[in-house]
Amino acid sequence: MLIIKHTENFRIESPTILTIGTFDGVHLGHQKILERLKELKNKTGLKTVILTFEPHPRKVLFPEQKDLKLLTTIDEKLQLLDQYGIDVTVVYPFSNYFSTMDSDFYIQNILLKQLNVKHLVIGYDHKFGKDRSGDINTLKQISVNGSFFIEEISAKDIDNIAVSSSKIRKCLQEGQIEIANKNLGHHFFLNGKVIKGKQIGRSIGYATANLKIEAEEKIIPKIGVYFVKARIKSKLHFGMMNIGKNPTIDIDKETKIEVHLFEFNEDIYDQTIQIIFISRLRDEKKFEDLEELKAQLVNDKKMCLELMHSTL
Repeated sequence: MLIIKHTENFRIESPTILTIGTFDGVHLGHQKILERLKELKNKTGLKTVILTFEPHPRKVLFPEQKDLKLLTTIDEKLQLLDQYGIDVTVVYPFSNYFSTMDSDFYIQNILLKQLNVKHLVIGYDHKFGKDRSGDINTLKQISVNGSFFIEEISAKDIDNIAVSSSKIRKCLQEGQIEIANKNLGHHFFLNGKVIKGKQIGRSIGYATANLKIEAEEKIIPKIGVYFVKARIKSKLHFGMMNIGKNPTIDIDKETKIEVHLFEFNEDIYDQTIQIIFISRLRDEKKFEDLEELKAQLVNDKKMCLELMHSTL
């Protein structure tokens, strides 16, 4: 997949099938649109193109909403989109200037001139341009001369899936990882750099890799213990993860993310690894002492191993 981020002076020379959106999470609803693009490509031979935005439009339009967290960073989103056989993804810088752009100018100069659209696939409530004044009718007025064809994904088709990025975010915040995964159509994941921790887990036989999530906008699931897989240098390793404040040992001010990998003893400090969430085991709790904590960890690992064997 070709990725275009420098958008000032570019043009896609061949005619395209285009869709537009933030695609946060690349969930089942998004996948329906991507599948339609591939169907059209098979029929027409045209190049498939996604127009998406960075930063997320809500961050620009509603800067007071400091708590907006996203399912995917821009790099994670591009990684997912690449799996669906899209030819080109254009990452357009979203700014106040862009948000106030006249809708006709947007269509003529970006959609037609730069993206060379011949077939546009959009959702039923697609809005664009200054004050979100542009819609399906605006597009139809421009396309009346046959410059491009418009296909609107119906409300019925979208609503039948009943999936949205905001619903999935809510599931993660409530610890409903299995429901989130079902609505995503893939496992929720995050990327983090392995950093040094207090190494208390090592002293009780459960060495952990402490992760630093460098993307501030990335959503973190609810505090608790999870059954996970870790992708390290393209290899997958099962393990269990704790997201929390270590109340048994010392209540930390910041939430820690720690993963214990089964049958794994490699040095991975300073490496960026990917954690794939499979199931939530329990809430984090405070134990009377380290021995009680260790006994619980034995039970957690037993549960994870049972889940691991059921997934193999």
